[in-house]
Amino acid sequence: MLRPPVPPFTQETAAQKARMAEDAWNSRDPDNVALAYTPDSLWRNRAEFFSGRPAIVEFLQRKWAQESEYRLIKEVWAFTQDRIAVRFAYEWRDDGNNWFRSYGNENWEFDEAGLMRQRLASINDLAIAESERKFHWPQGRRPDDHPGLSDLGL
Repeated sequence: MLRPPVPPFTQETAAQKARMAEDAWNSRDPDNVALAYTPDSLWRNRAEFFSGRPAIVEFLQRKWAQESEYRLIKEVWAFTQDRIAVRFAYEWRDDGNNWFRSYGNENWEFDEAGLMRQRLASINDLAIAESERKFHWPQGRRPDDHPGLSDLGL
């Protein structure tokens, strides 16, 4: 299965890949998101380590059951032939109506078909007041005219 853009990446194709990942995650559709990864993709998310699409789907189902009002922005930090590093922030609300902004970095490695074979994510959560939220688009894809992380001073 080919998943363009494929390596080797340029600044333009790395940014396109990051936006595609952002859009997929903002859809909150675990089955669709998992298709961007190799069947045996290796993950580290915070302190969790797992591999394979079924584990990715299970993780994302659990994640989004706990993180309501999830909205994510990703931005390319660096790239090489088959790797992209992104920084990201997302806002979400827990079941106690408490708001958080989670910040992090991801290191991605892709196969020749453009599927992600490795995802390493480091994430920190910051409790915020609802009035401190910066991501105010309707649930789903971030509008093209909504500021990115750098524009928001994040």
